[in-house]
Amino acid sequence: MRLALNVGYAGTTVDPRLDLVIEADRLGYHSVWVAEAYGSDAVSVLAWYGALTARIRLGSGIMQMPARTPAMTAMTAVTLSELSGGRFDLGLGMSGPQVVEGWHGRPYGKPLRVTREYVEILRKAISREARLRYEGEFYRIPYDGPDATGLGKTLRLTVHPTHEIPIYLAAIGPKNVALAAEIADGWLPFWYSPHHGAEVFGPSLAAGFAASGDPGKRDRFDVVTAVPAVMTDDLDQARWAVRPALALYVGGMGAKGKNFYFDLVCRYGYEEAAQAVQDLYLRGKREEAMAALPDALVDEVALLGTKEQLRDQLDVWRESGVTTLAVWAQDLATLRTLAELAL
Repeated sequence: MRLALNVGYAGTTVDPRLDLVIEADRLGYHSVWVAEAYGSDAVSVLAWYGALTARIRLGSGIMQMPARTPAMTAMTAVTLSELSGGRFDLGLGMSGPQVVEGWHGRPYGKPLRVTREYVEILRKAISREARLRYEGEFYRIPYDGPDATGLGKTLRLTVHPTHEIPIYLAAIGPKNVALAAEIADGWLPFWYSPHHGAEVFGPSLAAGFAASGDPGKRDRFDVVTAVPAVMTDDLDQARWAVRPALALYVGGMGAKGKNFYFDLVCRYGYEEAAQAVQDLYLRGKREEAMAALPDALVDEVALLGTKEQLRDQLDVWRESGVTTLAVWAQDLATLRTLAELAL
């Protein structure tokens, strides 16, 4: 199991946490992963990191597909890859309908079909095997809609890529996870539980690998999960470092009846608690929602405790099927201790 760093996305200010990234590069962490929502974007931050590091890989976790055309994403991915000497890993995701329609002004549509078409176009564009042409349900290149000028040309990417660019998909729903296993090189689950991962995600992964037609894909497939990590003697305080984000995702990241993270926690066996967290959060009682998260759930999806406790927890994660553990750490001591234990 490889060790990576996850820095998430910025809040009200853009703080690149260069101290953590540069130290992770020095320690031999495999990669650093950057997210985006509706604040800071992932690409700018990754370019900044790439210019200031030497070895660590640069992962988008994730770039939002509705925010960019497939062709633009291909251009961006190739540029980052070439500038960094082949260190870029392309993580993609749909986000949710609240952000897709409320921020990007795009229809949420059929996410499975949109994702499949998007990845197919990306691979065609990056490969440069032919001029880009695609006829799908959601994407048609060149565009030939009723308001087209008729002047669209079939083009080929001008840059000649010299490095492979792995494509990762963020997914937690059963059909989305199967799609990731079928068409991507890796998978980005969030709030993954090593205690329930095999039973919750195993059937979907197996179906996706079978649909890929590649008998050896499972052995090459990279599972990268972001995990909050805090080395501390005060376990309760460490849990409260995780509760705000976990309550946001379970309680408020999506509307009632359309929250993928709420559904995931229910599948882990915490349906009653998830319902309480969501009800409190949507009523504006965020502190109470955080407090309603069971300690057992927080402990399942995070790395918390003393050095000895972290060592024992890492053994559980190694056996869970995760191949790259992207720790969401906020201090150098935790970063260094995990490197000592895992690398």
